[in-house]
Amino acid sequence: MTFKSLALAAGIVAAGIGSMLAAPSAFAQAKEQFFPLLVYRTGPYAPNGTPWANGKQDYIKMINARDGGINGVKLTFEECETGYATDKGVECYERLKGKTNTLFDPQATGITFALTDKVPNDKIPLVTLGYGLAASQDGNVFKWNFPLMGSYWTAADILIQHIGKKEGGLDKLKGKKIALVYHDSPFGKEPMPLLEERSRMHGFELVKIPVTAPGVEQKSAWLQVRQQRPDYVLLWGWGVMNSTALKEAQATGYPRDKMYGVWWAGAEPDVKDVGEGAKGYNALALNTSGQQPKVIQDILKFVHDKGQGTGPKDEVGSVLYTRGVIIQAMAVEAVRRAQERFGKGKVMTGDQVRWGLENLALDDKKLAALGLTGVIRPVSTSCQDHMGSTWARIHTWDGAKWNFSSDWYQADEQILKPMVRAAADKYAADKKLTRRTPQDCQS
Repeated sequence: MTFKSLALAAGIVAAGIGSMLAAPSAFAQAKEQFFPLLVYRTGPYAPNGTPWANGKQDYIKMINARDGGINGVKLTFEECETGYATDKGVECYERLKGKTNTLFDPQATGITFALTDKVPNDKIPLVTLGYGLAASQDGNVFKWNFPLMGSYWTAADILIQHIGKKEGGLDKLKGKKIALVYHDSPFGKEPMPLLEERSRMHGFELVKIPVTAPGVEQKSAWLQVRQQRPDYVLLWGWGVMNSTALKEAQATGYPRDKMYGVWWAGAEPDVKDVGEGAKGYNALALNTSGQQPKVIQDILKFVHDKGQGTGPKDEVGSVLYTRGVIIQAMAVEAVRRAQERFGKGKVMTGDQVRWGLENLALDDKKLAALGLTGVIRPVSTSCQDHMGSTWARIHTWDGAKWNFSSDWYQADEQILKPMVRAAADKYAADKKLTRRTPQDCQS
């Protein structure tokens, strides 16, 4: 079914149940769990945003086709184009929140910041897998935010651990110079507190080099790199900024094997146009890629082989497509988990889905059942911990494909926990919030 025909079908259902559509009873009658999908298929970030969005949509289609939904509850969706712009993202949220209180994945840190103050009143969870506000790992303050599987603090911490290991120990970083070439936005600035803390601990110099969005012009930034001659460059980019940075590094002669990207700067669109010129470039990886995993095989079988795929078949299993699949799988499992407590076969409210997100228990056995064995590590959330996993690996571009070049690293919680607690406390003080009680955690 195409998106248009799905939307038409949804409209027919809506007409059938009349003006009570927004009422909980109408949702229950329809037996549909609605997912709003904020996307950016246009603009400079489209090459990265599109496979992410396609993975999410195909996972929904697969769950409907293979399983008949979640315990009989069909999944429906509607996309809203943001162009990665915060104001458009807020508009999409305001337009779609009346149709659902399942959850939102803003797909942008700037949009996340703008919605964080809104969702507590609307009682709608925000899932920001691998992005968003690092302090929101603290579920006792950020009841509605879920930075599943990692934040930019965990990412930065792992990169410093890896560079330290390459140098023969973190103590060998003393006197080194590490440049952060970053997207000049909330996304690009988010890792700075962790990097500054690690700089104080290990004695390396941190050089911050901003790139104006969207990042198609970076001559001045790479002139600074050439002048500063850092030992390593951390690339905190997204979209066209990444391939442009690699081309500029090649032009200025900066070695790509000394460059390390965040996990949003380590996908096929970032390197395919650079090819051999990006050889040796490293980036973080939250997930595998390829079409071997069972979840990807099921999407091919139940969606693409039936002509229902959202995008091209050869994109299925790419890095960002797979990440979209993982994000939507987390969303579906949050609903499934909520049903276990609040009623199987029922449409879940936002507060119930929030409880599901807060009680995810995706161990190896569960990941195997989901077809995600080897794709990600186990995820286990709680009231206190809205992240559930702080692990990542490094993969390296060989000129034609990505290859894993490290074992799994876990972010150092001895550094992170006090930082997260302090940042969450400051947020709570600024917003005049109180920490959740044990009773609230159980509700």
